[in-house]
Amino acid sequence: MSYLVLARKWRPQTFSDLTGQEHVSQTLQNAIDSGRIAHAFLFTGARGVGKTSSARILAKALTCEQGMSPEPCNVCPACTEITAGTAVDVLEIDGASNTGVDDIRELRENVKYLPSRLRYKIFIIDEVHMLSTSAFNALLKTLEEPPPHVKFIFATTEPHKVPITILSRCQRFDFRRIPLGKVVGRLRHIVDQEGIAISDGALAMVARKGDGSMRDSLSVLDQVLAFCGDQVRDEEVVSLLGVVDRRLLLDATAAVFGRDTRAALGIVARVDEFGYNMRQFCGELIDHLRNLLILKAVDDASDLLDLSEAELATLRQQADGVPLGDLQRHLTVLLKADGELAQTSFPRLVLEMALVRMATLAPAVPVDELLERLNRIGEGGGGGVADARAQWRPAPQASTASSVAPRGPERPSVPPPSRPPERQAAPSAPAPRRAEPAPAPERRGTGDSWADFVAFVKGGKPRLGSMLEQGSPLAVTEERLEIGFPEGAFALASLKDSDSQAALKEQARRFFKGEPAIVLRPLAPGAAEAPPNLLEKKRAEEEQRQTVLRQAAASHPAVAEALDIFGGTIAEVVPLERKESR
Repeated sequence: MSYLVLARKWRPQTFSDLTGQEHVSQTLQNAIDSGRIAHAFLFTGARGVGKTSSARILAKALTCEQGMSPEPCNVCPACTEITAGTAVDVLEIDGASNTGVDDIRELRENVKYLPSRLRYKIFIIDEVHMLSTSAFNALLKTLEEPPPHVKFIFATTEPHKVPITILSRCQRFDFRRIPLGKVVGRLRHIVDQEGIAISDGALAMVARKGDGSMRDSLSVLDQVLAFCGDQVRDEEVVSLLGVVDRRLLLDATAAVFGRDTRAALGIVARVDEFGYNMRQFCGELIDHLRNLLILKAVDDASDLLDLSEAELATLRQQADGVPLGDLQRHLTVLLKADGELAQTSFPRLVLEMALVRMATLAPAVPVDELLERLNRIGEGGGGGVADARAQWRPAPQASTASSVAPRGPERPSVPPPSRPPERQAAPSAPAPRRAEPAPAPERRGTGDSWADFVAFVKGGKPRLGSMLEQGSPLAVTEERLEIGFPEGAFALASLKDSDSQAALKEQARRFFKGEPAIVLRPLAPGAAEAPPNLLEKKRAEEEQRQTVLRQAAASHPAVAEALDIFGGTIAEVVPLERKESR
């Protein structure tokens, strides 16, 4: 005798044999018991969850020679013929093969005749959504008012393709995906009856491969038995099915939670060695972390997870001590990596970087703890944060801030390149100086002749002063004013204009109280003899000032404590005087 696969050998023969569809079997049994039997039924659901088996069991219950009962006897001729598929009054029609209107017309002709020997003539149409629109329309009238001896049972995996006019004429039953625990229980019953030695872990792998379908799970079990025989080892099941070993997932998460980057990279090496697809492993790891997250978020998650009791116990043990927020952050990293794996040419590198990033994530500090630590900062140290403004003020710069003139605090304090030291006399009041004919210019305040001259020009001619700021003072005396500009500079070309030359000479005459010769000289790039211009001096001085401010801020105890709490860095330091003036 030819071999009968497990899916056919162990097909349910009674409503009590149906696994995971108690809501359907209970409703149908109550309908038979009370005599409220509809003329048309529609069974919907995923593949392999019991739709066709339920249709046959219902047909046997309605036509059993022992009388209509919630459970068929399975011993009378009617029941055995339906089980064998040879009953003349129970017609199983494949909707995918009989899609045309002519097939439905033939069915309508058969409906008229009484059953040959059974109580009802029953039409079971599988994959009914495959019928054409014309076929559905031809069936409408018969389906709405069939003869009393006819029952229709439709089965489909895609109810949304069935016209609403058909749906409204049927009692609809939605079959659910079978939970993994119930699939494992059914498989355990079958292998015990068959005399096969296999562990619950291996059965869980088989059931998970079936993805909620009992028929698919039994087909996978058949394949496993053909490979392993009556003694099934877990390693052989993993090798045959190509699934990721659960121990590898546990080791990967343990390395991440333990912040062990070497072990995490070793996991990727083992994945590559075993020949697993990197994206498949990433998807399995995402599912594993999802299970951990649900276990952490919900007290009793057994109904939310397709896991056996042994697997749930292992996951609960691993989830202990891992904050919920960290699990969410790990999942975010993995989901991003999964998207990158779909496009990258370096899947191993992407997975390695994801695991390293997860293993080095800084631990998240709860907001309540942050607030408590900030309160401790405010309560201690003589005012802490309350006195931060007073304590944060940096020490004055010895050679910059103390020598800045009132007219412009940003003026440099570098000694003049060509003026003699005796010209750095302390300035007097502005009004008397304007009236005195003394040789010293009135508007000098920093001791830097060039900076004072540019400031003087900028006060009367802002545009001309801005261009002078870009020049390097090569010689600044009462007799000669030589200014260097980069070769091809716009300021140089503008100052050579006749109007600009006249304005510059007038400003020099008024400042120096004489007629200095003005020379504009182009400088080759990288000329060593050219001193820095005022803009470069300002920039260097500002950088030095910011360095001092940043050092003062970093050394402040309140700032150091805040950086330690939040794990941040100093992005910008704003002087208190400038901030208060905003």
